[in-house]
Parts: sequence; C-alpha cells; structure tokens
Amino acid sequence: MTRAGGTRGALALLAATQLVMIMDTAVTNVALPSIGHDLGAGSAGLSWVANAYLITFGGLLLLGGRAADLLGHRRVFTAGLALLAAASVAGGLARTTGALVAARAAQGAGAALAASAAFALLLLLFPDGPARHRALGAFAAMGGLGGVLGTALGGVLTDLLGWRSTFWLNVAAAAVLGLLALRLPAGGTRDAEPGFDLLGALTVTGGLGLVAYALVGHDPLAGAAGALLLAAFALTETRTARPLVPPAVLRRPALRLAGGLGALAQMTLFPMFFLVSLYLQSVLGQSPLTGGLGLLPLSLVVVATAPLTGRLIGRLGLARTMTLGFVLLCAGTVWLALALRPHGTFATTVLAPSLVLGAALPLVMVTTNVAATAEATPQETGLASGLVNTSQQFGSVLGLAVVVAVATTRTGTATPQADTAGFRAALLTGAAFAAAAALLSVRLGRPAPAPAPPRQERVPDPR
Repeated sequence: MTRAGGTRGALALLAATQLVMIMDTAVTNVALPSIGHDLGAGSAGLSWVANAYLITFGGLLLLGGRAADLLGHRRVFTAGLALLAAASVAGGLARTTGALVAARAAQGAGAALAASAAFALLLLLFPDGPARHRALGAFAAMGGLGGVLGTALGGVLTDLLGWRSTFWLNVAAAAVLGLLALRLPAGGTRDAEPGFDLLGALTVTGGLGLVAYALVGHDPLAGAAGALLLAAFALTETRTARPLVPPAVLRRPALRLAGGLGALAQMTLFPMFFLVSLYLQSVLGQSPLTGGLGLLPLSLVVVATAPLTGRLIGRLGLARTMTLGFVLLCAGTVWLALALRPHGTFATTVLAPSLVLGAALPLVMVTTNVAATAEATPQETGLASGLVNTSQQFGSVLGLAVVVAVATTRTGTATPQADTAGFRAALLTGAAFAAAAALLSVRLGRPAPAPAPPRQERVPDPR
C-alpha cells in the first residue's frame, strides 16, 4: 500500500510538472499580443519570444536526460525548477524584446532539465504496458488541463494585472513543485556510464536556433550556418566516446518512426494554438481573456479523452489508435482552416473543429510516447526522455517557424481579410504535416519490450 500510494503521489507531482510546462506556453501565447503592443514587437518578434523558449528546451533535453541518469533525477529536476523560477523573474522585469527573449531562452533551459528528469522518472516508475499507458494518459490530461489553466489565467492576468504577471505565476508554481519534489525518489542508474557530450548539446542547440531564426527572419546565411552546426552534431555523435544519442539506439525502427511522428504532431498542434489565439484577438477583436478562453473547449476535451487512450490502445492496437489520432488531427485542422472568416464569431469558426482537435491531441501524443519509450532499458530512461521530448520540441520550433512564414507571405496588408487568408494558409500547411504522419503511422510495428533489469534495486523506491 505504501509503495502504491507513493507511486500515485509521484505520478501526481510529475503530471503537475507537465501541467506547468504546458501552462507556461499557453499563458505566453495568450499574452503575446499585449507583449507586442507594450514592447513594440511585430509578428516575427512575437514568434521569436515563443521560439526562444522552445529552442533551448528542445536543444538541451538530451543533455538534461543524460545528466539525470548520472546525477540523479530528483537533483536535476529541482535544479531545473530553480533555473525556471530565476528566468521567470528576469522575464517579469524585462523592458525590451531582447531581454524578454533572453529570459525565455533561460526558461527553456530550466524547463529542459525539469521535464527530462520528470519523464525519466515516469518511465522508471511504470514499466511498459497498461500501467505506463495510463500514466502517459495522465500526462496528456495534465497537458490539456495546462491548456485550460494557461488560457484562462493568461487572459485574466493579462487583462487585470498586465502580461508581466504571467511570469510571476511561473515563479510561484516552480517554488511549490520544488518543495514537493523532496518526496520524489532520487532516481539515477548506478551503472550508467559517465561522460557528458557538451559539444553535441551545443551544436544541436545552436543549429536548431539558427535554422529557426532563418525561417522566421528569412536569413539564408543563418540557415546555412545552422545546417553546418547540425551536420557537426551528426559527426560528433559518431566520433565521441559518450554521445548524447548512441547510434545503436537510433537503429531501433520504432523509436525512429515514433520520434518523427511526434515531431510532425507538434508541427501541427503548436502552431495551431498560436494561430487561433492571434486570430481571435487580431481578427475577431476579442480581449486577451476571451481570446484565451476560446481554447478552453479544446482543452476540456483533451482532459476527458486522455484517460481513455490506454483503453483504446488495448482494443484497437497501438498503430491503429495512432493512425486514428492523426486522421482526426488532419481533419480538424482542415475544418478549422476552412471555417475561418474575417467577420465570423467564435461559435461559427473555432468551436466545432477545436473539439475534434481536442480528441486527436491525446491520441497522437500518448501513442507516439508509448512507441518511442517501449524499448528503453532502465539505464536509458533519461536518454529516452530526452529523445521523445526533443523530437516534439524540435517539431514545435520548426512548425511555428514554417507556419509563421507561410502566414506572413500570404498577408499583404493588415486587414481582417488578409490576416484570415494568412492564418488559413498556415493551418492548411499544418494539416499537410498531420496527413503525412497519418500515412507514415501505418508502418508502425509493435515495439520490442525493454529487457527486464537483472537486479531489482535498479528500479527506484518511490517512497
């Protein structure tokens, strides 16, 4: 009973961390128009405020996962929360767009440490099977609840106290989680081989940042430099003694396919949240509060659907459930794009397709996470966490950069008609990513289960 209660308590805390990470992104999305007005930032600058967080988050997840394996998951988790809180203080005090972007980048670094350690602990506490499916469903539900709280609180705080108050919310959340984390198992695998691939982490983070900047700012030189850094990362991983991503791990077919599908899912989902928030405020003229609440029905459907995903996997199988999720994601995004009108209302444009997207989100996220982590051994929990989260965050960065570029290209003048045309073209681009993922998901085979650990003490005691 003590062990079960401790496991449930640990899952609640880890899922709450997921809630805070999603809530931070949702709060920022709602506050973006107010940030742009206050600091004089255009659409490209606003997307960079979002991208700065995602770039360091995605780029440092692999190193964070490796650090968690070596130093202990709880230690890395609390260190990440401390950095997130300090960076949020800096964001709340920022007076220029550059200072805010720097604070967001530091937030992403702290979030990378906390998220990678949290997800690795989940993999250790719940072996592959129905228990892990339920735990991942709880993570997805908390992601949906984070969207609910983020959109609602983002609107309320921005309207009543200004956008800076949204950063102070992060400070309070990180402090509470840090105190509760003292009850988590220490984690870490005793026989993990030592060594940090710092060069690999720096090259992949720098490469991703330059490529995203090139797409947002239309800078071909930055794109070329980013490609060179990513090539250097690939070369480094074949030469270093302790690579961030060992080649043997990447040779697993289920992991490679699931990572790509997770990236495609986020290339559709994350820009959709960004675009819907901008559409409701800039085209329909809604306040940050009502614009944020426009995503509330979608988030509520996520919370309702996520706990059922494991049961659906048991009935239909992993591959069929995943394909169903991507088909719904594509259909919902196309419906949303075609429903947008320059002088419409929330009920006639966003509401109905957002309900379909809310059902699709947990299906694609839970199934891709299950497929990507099924083959992970206890010694690879941090690495598996880093790979899963990195593919998703890379997809968020690249997807947002691509759709903003598409929307900007189609928007010639700052009118409701032009903005709507740009948002429609961007959403259809996202739907194409989901369609590609639906076609690829039929190739997913059943992942091989992770080998059982030879000694029981490798599984952390959750008490």
